Amino acid sequence: MQKPHEEDLQIYLEPTFAIDSDNLKIIETAKGLTQGCSDDREKAVKLFYFVRDSIPYNIYMISVFIEDFKASRVLEWGKGYCVQKAVLLTALGRAAGIPCRLEFARIRNHKVPKHLFKMIGTNIFPRHGYNQFFLDGNWISAVAAFDRDLCERIGLKTVEFDGKTDAILHEKDLNGEPHIEYLEKFPPQQDLPFEWLAEAVSKLVGPDKRPWLTKEY
Repeated sequence: MQKPHEEDLQIYLEPTFAIDSDNLKIIETAKGLTQGCSDDREKAVKLFYFVRDSIPYNIYMISVFIEDFKASRVLEWGKGYCVQKAVLLTALGRAAGIPCRLEFARIRNHKVPKHLFKMIGTNIFPRHGYNQFFLDGNWISAVAAFDRDLCERIGLKTVEFDGKTDAILHEKDLNGEPHIEYLEKFPPQQDLPFEWLAEAVSKLVGPDKRPWLTKEY
């Protein structure tokens, strides 16, 4: 497989409106988390586990307004749903000097809570977001969506990331029952494809949805 040229990777290090890797708080957080790391792989692992567990997953944080996806805002809120967490991890990765990009998939979640299924009317999520880091010459996938506390509470397998192999959501839960089906994977993105995202998400949650900051998953 042909390896990306250095100039091709540069776009995955640059800040954008949502992926504000040039934000001072993002830079300070990335520096603090990766201090003492010997290479990019070790840095990526540190950043992954910070976003996975220190930024709890919360489905009620879904929004159809782009400012609610800004990495620095998600960091300040201290919680988010999969796409917001992926944007934050992308920003932290770039702030740490690691090429990082967004990946999206259409998935079926067999473990959607009944109240949530009733609210949105489906267990298919059209725009599940996660990450890819460029490590040791390869793009490696990493899903930091579900935090350990949530997984332990509802019986899911945690996603573990070593920076060497893809780490995506599991097909089965801890009881061996169906959890996640990847129905379709989309091309990787240098920036948050907000209009494409909002078009699909608004059909589930409405055109005016903002984060419900006081609601817990």
